[in-house]
Amino acid sequence: MKINPANSVHGIVDLPGDKSISHRAALLAAMAVGDTRIENFSTAADCQTTIKCLKELGVDISHDGSAVVVTGVGKTGFRRPERTLDCGNSGTTMRLLMGILAGQDFESSLSGDESLQKRPMQRVIDPLEKMGARINSNNGKPPLTITGTNPLQSIEHVQQIVSAQIKSSILLAALNTEGVTVVIEPIATRDHTERMLEWFGVEVQIERNEDRTRIAVSGDSRLTARDLKIPADISSAAFFMIAAACFNGSDVTLPNVGVNPTRTAIFDLLVSLGANVEILDADEICNEPVGKIRVRGGLGSCDNKVILDGPVIAGLIDELPIIAVLGTQLDQGIEVRDAGELRVKETDRIAAIVENLKRIGADVTEFEDGFKVERSWLKGSVVDSFGDHRIAMAFAVAGLLAEGETEITGAECADISFPGFYETFGYIVK
Repeated sequence: MKINPANSVHGIVDLPGDKSISHRAALLAAMAVGDTRIENFSTAADCQTTIKCLKELGVDISHDGSAVVVTGVGKTGFRRPERTLDCGNSGTTMRLLMGILAGQDFESSLSGDESLQKRPMQRVIDPLEKMGARINSNNGKPPLTITGTNPLQSIEHVQQIVSAQIKSSILLAALNTEGVTVVIEPIATRDHTERMLEWFGVEVQIERNEDRTRIAVSGDSRLTARDLKIPADISSAAFFMIAAACFNGSDVTLPNVGVNPTRTAIFDLLVSLGANVEILDADEICNEPVGKIRVRGGLGSCDNKVILDGPVIAGLIDELPIIAVLGTQLDQGIEVRDAGELRVKETDRIAAIVENLKRIGADVTEFEDGFKVERSWLKGSVVDSFGDHRIAMAFAVAGLLAEGETEITGAECADISFPGFYETFGYIVK
């Protein structure tokens, strides 16, 4: 994909359904009793992988226009798959399915593509084995073989790694336990699973204080089918928000975006940098906050270096590639620390960010747990997606800011989260 420099971006952008919420909607609808119609289900490749795996577990799933209809089999009604479940590139599919499969009374296997087979799963294996499942792995990485048991044992788990996927896997397993399972988060992560459980009729007890969040779910819970609509994906919105913020005279509107407080750190960051960004028509749909985001360029003057570290990183982890690009446009640059989790995403995102920024002329320093980017004059060059959708999309925005043409190799991986990204992107570029 070749990207040429832009003068501004303008338009109304309809974004795909939120990927994180779509995964959870399909999985919990499968565990419910009855038919659930899911509007605006994400067209991302990862979410289609979740659908495919559920079908192989005996769940009847059909399409009705833009909607997905899931006929739930109940908490223990899944069928032993005839073959290894292929999770493709989707860590979310694998980790959340692990929680469901841990509580079934059959053996199943999970694998994925070359990238997924390098990603750490021990962080999920350990709590699920404490609950009674047996999981064989390749030194803590896929492929996995899960020998489930029902009922599982309830546990109290204190999160050592900040991860909504670990939390969600445990909460899904908790539905097939005797007793009440508790997850304690020292740093709060996205709460889509808790909200979705409540939407399907599960009582979720949540206690919050300054230094932790305590989430409790009972194994006696029953899920009842209930139609829902998925909001647009704020992680996808971030690319358009930052593109608009970086060009004076830009004006981009993003309707029906999920503005869950655990996901709006990117909005807060742009506000702190003086960007003209606002949330309009705030509402709540299917237990998730939504709103229309409008961004009018450009950025204000920032006299201090922006340093992102500590708890804020959990709320920005998916947006850090495009934030790195944003850093090249800030007077004092930007520094990101405490983000070592980027090393074990679809690729080593820290290495990929640094390599590509250097290729387009940015002044960047790599750390083990992050990077520092100085204000830089960018020059078009050949960059590599490294097979990572967020890297590809971030450097498409960088291409708008660079002098001359930028070529992205492996650009098609954007389909993993945003099919049609480049067409949508091209529509707003002026």
